Amino acid sequence: MAMLTYVQATVIGAVQGVTELFPVSSLGHSVLFAAWLGGDWQTLVGPDESESGTPYLAFVVALHVATAVALLCHYRRDWYEIISGFVTVLRTRRPVTVAQRLAWLIVIASVPVAILGPLLVHPLHALFAAPICTGFFLTLNGVVLLVGEGLRRRNEPTLAEYGRRFALRGSGRRGATSQENARRQADRRLAALDARDALGIGFAQLGALLTGFSRAGLTMVGGLWRGLEHVHAAKFAFLLATPAILGAGLVEIPVLVGPETEGIHGPILAGALVSGISSWLAVRFLERYFQTRTLLPFAAYSLIVGIASIIRFC
Repeated sequence: MAMLTYVQATVIGAVQGVTELFPVSSLGHSVLFAAWLGGDWQTLVGPDESESGTPYLAFVVALHVATAVALLCHYRRDWYEIISGFVTVLRTRRPVTVAQRLAWLIVIASVPVAILGPLLVHPLHALFAAPICTGFFLTLNGVVLLVGEGLRRRNEPTLAEYGRRFALRGSGRRGATSQENARRQADRRLAALDARDALGIGFAQLGALLTGFSRAGLTMVGGLWRGLEHVHAAKFAFLLATPAILGAGLVEIPVLVGPETEGIHGPILAGALVSGISSWLAVRFLERYFQTRTLLPFAAYSLIVGIASIIRFC
């Protein structure tokens, strides 16, 4: 592996932070970005670096942990209510508030990646790390995003039906600001999903183990499939991504503090800082963006970059 420089760490950290939350695949961009630039960049992110115990893997771990921390900070109020609700449900065994039901939905949706992710992540990354494979899967990512838009229009009434089924408390609060009550109303729509919906979205998230598919994109499409609006599907995708990204990073922490990182602690720290800041800016932007806009620009981008990469590396 080429020595990780501050310039490389900063650029890759910025790309990782943005593309992890944008529905365009962060892992796919790390492969294609390096392949298009060539030279030391391609050596840095070579297929051999997908193996466990490498310096680049340690760097990626730091970037993922930084992204998870940024998401935790941004959704700190939501996570406080979700974790409190989860603790309460463990005692009562019956979710009766929006936060309590949302906690259970996140747990259910996290089961597929928690079980299958550690088993499949390294074999799949090693098998499909070639730029041409990444370009192919990024193209398919664009197709999936297009399909998701069609599913949204077809399934619009779904949540209204669920809303009649679940009478949940916690959609508003006296003395709260209008912004706070609007957030609680949005959460009520998320909590109207059922366990099968959450499990289906969780399995959709597994597709991101193929280099070129976006975790956020696949999760959003799963939400649109069940009738969520774009802004609600995006929020559920970001909430669901937080434990998945943080968990994957914590599992690899021994690599981050191991001898493989000797001499590159400075670049790793710089890259993680940039990744965290760019992730925080990305989630703030996307929350506003999806209030009025759709996945179509990201679908077009994935198709263009994916097809161009297939042609370039064929």
